[in-house]
Amino acid sequence: MSYALIKRFTVLALPAALLVAAFAALQRLPLLPAPQQELTAYAPYLALTGGFGLSLAFNRGRIFFALILVAALYLVQRGALAQGVGEPVPRVLFLSLSVIIPVNLTLFCFMRERGIFSHAGRLRLGFLAVQALAVYWMARFRQDYSPIAELLAHPFSRWPAFARFLLPQSSLFFFLVADLLVALRVFKRRLPIDVALLGSLIALGIALNRVTTPFAPALFVTVAALLLTIGVLQDSHSMAFTDELTGLPSRRALNEQVMGLGRSYVVAMLDVDHFKRFNDTYGHDVGDQVLRMVGSKLAKVKGGGRSFRYGGEEFTIIFPKRSLKEVTPHLEELRETVATYQLWLRGEDRPKEAEQGKAKRSGGAGGSAAKSVSVTISIGVAAASEALRTPTEVINAADKALYRAKQRGRNQVAT
Repeated sequence: MSYALIKRFTVLALPAALLVAAFAALQRLPLLPAPQQELTAYAPYLALTGGFGLSLAFNRGRIFFALILVAALYLVQRGALAQGVGEPVPRVLFLSLSVIIPVNLTLFCFMRERGIFSHAGRLRLGFLAVQALAVYWMARFRQDYSPIAELLAHPFSRWPAFARFLLPQSSLFFFLVADLLVALRVFKRRLPIDVALLGSLIALGIALNRVTTPFAPALFVTVAALLLTIGVLQDSHSMAFTDELTGLPSRRALNEQVMGLGRSYVVAMLDVDHFKRFNDTYGHDVGDQVLRMVGSKLAKVKGGGRSFRYGGEEFTIIFPKRSLKEVTPHLEELRETVATYQLWLRGEDRPKEAEQGKAKRSGGAGGSAAKSVSVTISIGVAAASEALRTPTEVINAADKALYRAKQRGRNQVAT
């Protein structure tokens, strides 16, 4: 298995750990004294309170509305489903939730973040309210709408394995499709909120399937709420410490990184040559293309370096526990990689999807108005020493070396 594939799977570590912990707790809770067992019922309320508070504070609409579904499931379970799902009203509520939850969480995953109190947020809240009203109407006039419930509960296969599930086969299908769609989204983008929605989707599916099992709904609803809450925190941290344009860690992340470097490290400062001329000639959209391309190359730098966007067209690479002699070949390779890369400018007919654009370039045609340009970078390097003791001094020395590289004609590495 490749490193890239392993890295994609690591995003599932937290949801997997919490789900495993919930299954382990499910086995241990019956052994606890009754007062401690009763506390389990209050855990979802605490997790939901934290999640609602953070989603409101950071204006994360998708998480807020997902938490509404989590809260609705737990409240319905505590009120109507605690004694089972055999009676008509609990049966309608159970079957409705088993479809509404996977469908809505999948939609939230693929929707753009529009906030809570925006026009889009109000529409989404209204969409949930309409669904709640429809479920209430079906439960209130269950005899008139009984064919809908029967259709949801109808078994489409006689395979004995389905008998192990409380969820009907149609609901299992909805959850399976939802899990696959959200998982594909997670592996493609690896964004914290997508991961949180996938974990909560699995947790709520387990909670519904074990809705009559003691402690199970409370435990897995708590896991779902915790994952959504953590997703808000991770997403906010990512926004604060990641440059949106290039995907590299930002200057704030650099400032934190340098505090733990120790005494032996190298700092490289990089600058895109004639960047202002690119912007003036081709426009800011092309300038953004250039920065994204350079950022993608810096992200793959060898020698143990970690790249950051310092600001504007300037970047920084830190090489912990390295010397100038060790990192210089890697920086020369990076400089040459950028200089030889042909950047195809976006024409009006260029596909917006990255994969389509890549396929079009590989075919040797960039479109009727296609044009390629190349860019170069200048690099200044400095290492920590007796004369340069602090990270600020090393960064300033690297910046001066960068200035010398530009004075000497650009597209080179200077120390």
